[in-house]
Amino acid sequence: MTKREFLDELRKRLSDLNDEDFVSSVAYYEEMIDDRMEDGLSEEEAVEAIGTPADAAAQILKEMPLGKLIKARVKPKNKLPVWAIVLLIVGSPIWLSLLIAALSVVISVYAALWSVIASLWAVDLSVALGAFASFVGAPILFATGFGWTGLASIGAALFMAGFSIFLFFGCLYATKGMCILAKQIFLLIKRAFVRKEAVQ
Repeated sequence: MTKREFLDELRKRLSDLNDEDFVSSVAYYEEMIDDRMEDGLSEEEAVEAIGTPADAAAQILKEMPLGKLIKARVKPKNKLPVWAIVLLIVGSPIWLSLLIAALSVVISVYAALWSVIASLWAVDLSVALGAFASFVGAPILFATGFGWTGLASIGAALFMAGFSIFLFFGCLYATKGMCILAKQIFLLIKRAFVRKEAVQ
């Protein structure tokens, strides 16, 4: 593949970007090819060393902030005809309410998942505080003549301390898993604003 073919294909795949990002991205890859050619590679070898235009476009779009992608995606390429504007306005009670309902469901599910994580941490904290309270209360029980109860309190404190450590690692792994899930959800939303052909 020649430099020109590579850049033409890259331009097609980045056509949704705003002018500034479009020009800077294409210029960056053009400079990369030129640098490799200056290092002694042939034009085809320089292009091959970079990869395919699809890979380059996917990398650019992956690193681009979601806000810019949304702006580029929803920005109309051509003015809408009058009949389309009228249909949008007349149909807005239906499509707007469906959009709000869909967003509400997504936000509710997301909040519910984080609520489970918060609840796990709350349980771990309460078990740890229970262990501390049992350990502090044991000497008082011994001093007031309740030796067996004080001994049971120390046993309960040790059990709860061990259980809170076990819970801590469980909460930590659950939180990490939730962060990975949140990142995947974010990437799915981001991909929805990227043209399908740009990531293929």
